[in-house]
Amino acid sequence: MTADLIVCGLGPAGRALAHRCLAHGMSVTAIDPVPDRPWSATYAGWYDELPGWLDPSVIATTVQYPTAWGTRSHRLDRTYVVFDSARLRDSLNLDGAQIVADRVAEIRHNTVTLASETIFGAKRVIDARGIARSPELAEQTAYGMVARRDADIEPLFMDWRLDNGAEPDAPRSFLYAVPLSAETMLLEETCLAGRPALDTAVLRDRLHHRLRSRGIELTGTEPIERVRFPVQGGHPGQRRFGAAGAFTHPATGYSVTASLAAADTVARDASAWPARARAVHALRSAGLRALLALPPADLPVFFDAFFTLPPELQRAYLSGRTDLGGTVAAMRTLFTALPAPLRRRVATATLGIPIRSPIRIGSSMME
Repeated sequence: MTADLIVCGLGPAGRALAHRCLAHGMSVTAIDPVPDRPWSATYAGWYDELPGWLDPSVIATTVQYPTAWGTRSHRLDRTYVVFDSARLRDSLNLDGAQIVADRVAEIRHNTVTLASETIFGAKRVIDARGIARSPELAEQTAYGMVARRDADIEPLFMDWRLDNGAEPDAPRSFLYAVPLSAETMLLEETCLAGRPALDTAVLRDRLHHRLRSRGIELTGTEPIERVRFPVQGGHPGQRRFGAAGAFTHPATGYSVTASLAAADTVARDASAWPARARAVHALRSAGLRALLALPPADLPVFFDAFFTLPPELQRAYLSGRTDLGGTVAAMRTLFTALPAPLRRRVATATLGIPIRSPIRIGSSMME
């Protein structure tokens, strides 16, 4: 059987792509080992990234002006949304698609061979299976708990304050706190990126310490969320999508809203990777190198500088996947805003130049 499209992998990216191809009248075969599995992870992003076709009811909660902390508080002039994961999945319905529950063993140009040795063909085959873990890849890890919203804590996009029990020279983690509903809030201790990343057991202990230090009491019965995924390793191109296709922001780990926004472009077989997008990806990867090289004490200072950038430059760096001019302007302005001692380390790490020093300076991200 030959379809217009085979999508391998039915996570948020693959399911969104298959859904939009069906909406454009294409025949679709979707392959996943467990295609009906529920989505238990928390997905969130910036409201201004969402495509117009997305059902607004998939938004569970909205934070108008989230707060970020480096060494001081910053109010972000941008609307942040948290998805209802089950509703998001259901809204990306695959009515009319051929759904195959099997593992992909091999992908060639126009064919897919499954573990069962069945072979499917299509005019296009797109791999949306994500990225396999590897010690060579930087990862993001997190440990979170879903607590009652009566806990005395405001929504926090990122909070680097050192009240989580970690030693000052230890790799840093931050608190992420977002409402999931009118009654619940996710409180999550997060390692932004590391090679290796902090273990979730370490993050669990830090989260418990941080919440105790802020007088937030837990019952011990809160649902738990554990997170671990590579923030690099995807390859830009026409035959991959989502994390596999380098839609993950290397310096933040965000990919879902970028994939949703690009699904129509890829469905139409138009290029999601013009030259400017590839250049932005290279600059973002350089930004990851800089983050991995920062000493622990410098990380909050770095984010103080970032969150004092004009909102349009913050938006360009965080979300402008094809905005080369905005990304360059954001990185240039950030560099000049950093304290002088930080500039050399950021510059050499960004350019990939080893730093030679008789004094070993630990990296905040365990590089």
